[in-house]
Order: sequence, then structure tokens, then C-alpha cells
Amino acid sequence: AKDYELRQYETAKWVSTVIRGESQKEAMRQGFWKLFHYIQGKNEQEMKIDMTVPVTCLIKSGCTDFKISFFVPFEHQDSPPQPTDSDVFIEERKAAGIFVRSFGGFASPEKYAEEAEVLARILRKRGQPFHEDFFYTAGYDSPFKLFNRHNEVWYFKK
Repeated sequence: AKDYELRQYETAKWVSTVIRGESQKEAMRQGFWKLFHYIQGKNEQEMKIDMTVPVTCLIKSGCTDFKISFFVPFEHQDSPPQPTDSDVFIEERKAAGIFVRSFGGFASPEKYAEEAEVLARILRKRGQPFHEDFFYTAGYDSPFKLFNRHNEVWYFKK
């Protein structure tokens, strides 16, 4: 469809942290730095790991916990180094069909919520079953990139 796509993602490992009781913007900032320290060597092997995209944030309806995640690079998928920060963990996300809506610009929490609502409305109208109680935001660009930015919202197909 022109306003969204359905992607099939394979099972993959992500390094994640949960930030509780902060605004989404502040949770993203704190979570990003915890994960950035992990890839800079704050792990059991003191290994530097390449930064990957997207950076995702799990948004659950009515919940002030935000799970921020970095994709573990392909060369470390089999055995990612274990985090030494007790707030950081490796998780395996199962293969899934994901409805994706892309948009440009600098994405604020409000913009992500707005785009997620547009996607949810489209999916309901088209009779596409999806998990409505949560969505992911996905950011692909460094904060220093000014033009042609790429952001997404994801709903998981039922």
C-alpha cells in the first residue's frame, strides 16, 4: 500500500534497556546512552560494537515504561557480548510480520504518536488484524543529520 508496508522480520537479537517513569523523550535519551556505553565496550568482553539502526522504542498503551533497543549487528547475532550494566540486557525478538509507516523530519514523541494513530486507523479500515496495545518507534538517523531523515512506526501483525 502507498501509506504503509508489511515487512517480514526474522528472529533477531537486540540489546535493550527499560527506562521507567520518565517522559518518552527523556527515556530515549537515557536509554540511548546506556546502550551506547554497551557498544563502546561496557560489556563482558570489553568489545566495541558498531552502531546499528534502527534504534527502537517500545510504547505500550497507558504505560510509562519505555524499552529502548539497538539491533545487534549480524556478526554478533550468534553470541553477543553480555552487558555489564544490570539495566542492559540481550533479548531475542521472534520472527514477525510488521506493519510499517515511514515518515521524514525530526521525530518527536508527539509525531510518533500521530503517525502510529494514522497507521492504526488505516489498518482497521482495511481489516488488517494487528496488536493494538503497543507499537514501536524506529529511528534511523544520527541527531546531526539534518535532511532526508527516516523514521518509522511499527505495529505487529496478529
